[in-house]
Amino acid sequence: MSHSPISSSLSVVHPITLSHGLNAQVWDTEGKSYIDFVGGIGVLNLGHCNPQVVSAITEQAGRLTHSTFNAVPHQGYRELMDALAAFVPVSYPLAGMLTNSGAEAAENALKVVRAATGRSVVIAFDGGFHGRTLATLNLNGKVAPYKQKVGVLPGPVYHVPYPSADTGVTADEAFKAIDRLFSVEVDVNDVACFIIEPVQGEGGFLALDADFAKRLRRWCDEHGVLLMLDEIQSGFGRTGQRFAFTRLGIEPDLLLLGKSIAGGLPLGAVVGRPELLGALPKGGLGGTYSGNPIACAAALASLRQMTDANLATWGEAQEQALLRRYEQWRATGLSPYLGRLTGVGAMRGIELLTRDGQPGTTQLAELLEAARARGLLLMPSGKNRHIVRLLAPLTIEPALFEHGLDIIEHCLANLG
Repeated sequence: MSHSPISSSLSVVHPITLSHGLNAQVWDTEGKSYIDFVGGIGVLNLGHCNPQVVSAITEQAGRLTHSTFNAVPHQGYRELMDALAAFVPVSYPLAGMLTNSGAEAAENALKVVRAATGRSVVIAFDGGFHGRTLATLNLNGKVAPYKQKVGVLPGPVYHVPYPSADTGVTADEAFKAIDRLFSVEVDVNDVACFIIEPVQGEGGFLALDADFAKRLRRWCDEHGVLLMLDEIQSGFGRTGQRFAFTRLGIEPDLLLLGKSIAGGLPLGAVVGRPELLGALPKGGLGGTYSGNPIACAAALASLRQMTDANLATWGEAQEQALLRRYEQWRATGLSPYLGRLTGVGAMRGIELLTRDGQPGTTQLAELLEAARARGLLLMPSGKNRHIVRLLAPLTIEPALFEHGLDIIEHCLANLG
């Protein structure tokens, strides 16, 4: 067997090689077609090769492929920041910066909160995922495989339980853990921020308790602590709304963006209150590729399609189709391994359990393989890799989405 130059530390969920794709379908190098419910792990809410995005990329590539904004500004960066300021539903004037990825957005946000508060402690949540860079690793609420063999991580970071109907942790229980933290582990006056996902992505599409979110927002205001929301995966229409935080009735001080911001091109952003984003000295934020002109053009083309009407129509159609099928599966006793439906809106996960109610890690692995053989690509999630997260493009044709659910149904019925 020949040696591969690709690092063996990279894992692969599906052992195929793609050649091309269109909306919710992809084809591998052997010519086999698949329905794609992975979507680049939440990057392709508007599908593969979205025509308007491709047109914007092509046109931009013929005009300007790159200019570093903090050296020589370009028009696309300014236009995109203006568009984001109009798109993010907050009551204050928005400021921010573009990055290359969600993890880089989180890294820069950590710098911002330190500069703005003079504090360094961050409180994160069990099951959370915020990136693979060294500082973001410590924010993640899961050790394996992200924190293994990398030694001491940047901090200080503390974790508390994530309150959700999907975890069974109540708002009261989460606040008891927070109270204990400040009684036993760390002085509340040293805390710079909380970071939390309104819907956990890697954690299994777990929806944050709305009562907890409101109480946490009030608590942060009372204690001078910033609230940072990570919508890298849940944002840009994934739930059927622009962002999931509006479902919670709160506003963030800082918001992390990425994934479906740019139709498949590498781009992220950290945005929020202008006084926070201006806390570092000039030159304290920036980056060579951050806000590349082609990525900005793709993002602008994406945002133009993400109207409230479009997002609501796409999201509701996907949610209702899934809810209807799931209820049928439960009512007919389709599979003894079928667990809960997690998440909210169109951002849903299907939990698999063993016959004795334990996380169905083995069953999920079998489901992924069986579904792939029948032409459907699925993505695992959850602490125990026992929750299928459904990331079909919002723009998927309804009949194709139903066909994907048909495949899941067939595979569930034949598990074990």
